[in-house]
Order: sequence, then C-alpha cells, then structure tokens
Amino acid sequence: MSQIRQVRCFPVKIRHEAAYLGTPPQEEGYFLRPPWRSLYSARFETLLVSITCADGTTGWGEALAPVAPEVPAAIVERLLAPALIGQDPTRVRPLWERLTGLMRERGHLTGHQADALAAVDIALWDLAGKLTGLSVASLLGGAFTDDVPVYVSGLPRPTDAERAALAEEWAAKGATSVKLHLGHGVEEDLATVDAVAASGLKVAVDAHWVYDVPSAVRLARGLAERGALFLEAPLAPEDVEGHRELVRRAELPIAVGEMLRNRYEFAHWLSRRALGLAQPDVGRTGITELMSIAELAAAHHVPVAPHHSTGLGVALAAGLHVSAALGNLACFEYQPTTCEVAGAILTAPLPGGAGGFPLPAGPGLGVEVDITTLKEES
Repeated sequence: MSQIRQVRCFPVKIRHEAAYLGTPPQEEGYFLRPPWRSLYSARFETLLVSITCADGTTGWGEALAPVAPEVPAAIVERLLAPALIGQDPTRVRPLWERLTGLMRERGHLTGHQADALAAVDIALWDLAGKLTGLSVASLLGGAFTDDVPVYVSGLPRPTDAERAALAEEWAAKGATSVKLHLGHGVEEDLATVDAVAASGLKVAVDAHWVYDVPSAVRLARGLAERGALFLEAPLAPEDVEGHRELVRRAELPIAVGEMLRNRYEFAHWLSRRALGLAQPDVGRTGITELMSIAELAAAHHVPVAPHHSTGLGVALAAGLHVSAALGNLACFEYQPTTCEVAGAILTAPLPGGAGGFPLPAGPGLGVEVDITTLKEES
C-alpha cells in the first residue's frame, strides 16, 4: 500500500503584462474595481499543493486563491497535512470525509478552509490517478466528452467599440459565445451587449453582484429579449430569496455558484429554486465535492457550467476533467489571459482555446508542474 510521506505548499504570485480582467493600477498590492466589491491583485496569485508518496510519486492540487494564497497555505500546513501523513492516497473519498470533519463542527466548511481542502482534494485525485495509471475523468466513472465546450470570459477593453472589435477577433478564432463582465447600470450594460452581439457571438452577462431585485429584473428582461445565454451573479451573494424571486420573473437562466463551497450550500439554493445554472469552481470545492454538487444539480434539472477565473494550470486541468465527467455539463469558462499564464507553472501548457479544450491525456490530471518555475515565481 502506498502511503503519503509529504505535503508541501507553494503560494505563487506571477506578474503578467495584463492582469485578470484588464490592466491593473500601477501600485503593488490589492485594489478595488468599482462598482465591484471584491479585492483584486495586480498579479496572478494561487496556491499549489503537492502530495508525495513514499515511492516518490507526486500529485498536484490548486486552490482558487486570487488574493493572499498564504492563508489557505497555512491551513494546509497546520491542519490538513498532519492528518494525511501515513494515509493511503487512493482512498480519496474517505480522506475527504476525514479532512472536512476536522473543523466542521466549528463552522469551517467554507471560506479559506474550503479553498485549502479543495487544493488537497485535487492533489489526491491526481496522485490516485498516477498510482493507478488512470485519468481523473476515468476515476470519476468516465468522460461524457473528450472535447470540453467553452465560452470566452471577458472582453477587457474600456469602450464598447473596442469590446466589439475584440469579440470579432474571438469569433474569427472559433469562439461561439462570450461572457461580459459588467454591472455598470442596466442601460449601459444592455448597450454593451448590443455592441458585442453584432459580432455574431452569443452573449452572457456577469453582473458581479451589484444590482437590486428591480434593476436585475429589468436587466434580465432586456437580456432575454436579446437572446442572451444567462445572467450571472446579479444580486448580493447572500441574497437567496432575492435570487429566487429573480429566477421566477426572469426568462433566461440565472447563474450562481462561484461563492458556494459545498453540497449543503448548493442544496439550499437548489431547493429554493434560486438559480437556473450552477457554477461551482473546482478550486473552491475540490473534485469530490464538485461531483456531489453536480449530482444535486442534476436532481433539480439544473445544468452545470463550472466557474474558472484565476486558477492556473492545475486548476484548469482539474476543471476540464470534472467538466468532461458531468452528464449535465453546459460549458466551461475560458479565461484567455489566465490561460496564457496557466502554462507558466507547467512543463507543457494545455492545448485548447476559444473553440474548446481537449480532455488532458495521461494519468491523473494529465499535467506536470515545473517546480523550478514555482521557486522563481513565488
């Protein structure tokens, strides 16, 4: 029996010519992008976790940690790693139960604890695949597709004319749909949709949680009239009942999920019919929990479109494997700038782009991390 010998954390911060969703301010550190509420980094930040067996086989995981990856790293090192040493890494689901139970009664199934758990869980699946010679998708029961459909996320340009021009470039590269990161006011958002839709791409909108119910209803009505794909994150992230009312009044899917970490949170939203498209992020849920979430969504006849924002090569590979293993997959989120950076931590970048991604080949996640690059970039 293989046993876990070592667990290591690598907080990574990579400078790139363009930041996530556009050009950052000149100063270092974290910043706001009004009207959005969240902190952003001028760099691509993430947490990588390696789990190594006595025979030297190593699995890699990644948490979605776009700011302060040192925080989930401390959780892995202090709380999770000691519970893993000496364990059989192929018992992934029992280990998930063990790890989630460590702080569960203290209310820590979400937040940074969940991010840390996600990175470890992904590493365990990768390690189990390498030890058995099977891909993660195979370990999950098999892939429904070998080519994961995607939509392009973001047109990081300051004007509608420039966004429309960029949309035409993506259409020429094989893209069929795009999600706009908006939330600047109903009329302004709809004007942007009109400009971009002229490219022939189907359009979705991420409102970044900025609207109230009446405004979101107006936006949803305008988007439905234009044949938009979905409206994502329209209201405050904790407003379940507001989203429920919006779902009832909207004539297009309301997408929610990037802020949710586990099946219990999703079960509440799904049972209230407060979302029409589920968007779990494997870097925040882990593979084990995402599969449970997808089954819950299927039981409520809700499709799944896994979220992907700043996760690099390991999270991207994990997202592709779980996406391929979902019978209720709608599409996967393709972040062009993130994917440019994603390959920097790998020995070879993942193929794919605006037209879709092939399922990574090989055992485990099908990627290898270049640890020398991590040391340089951290």
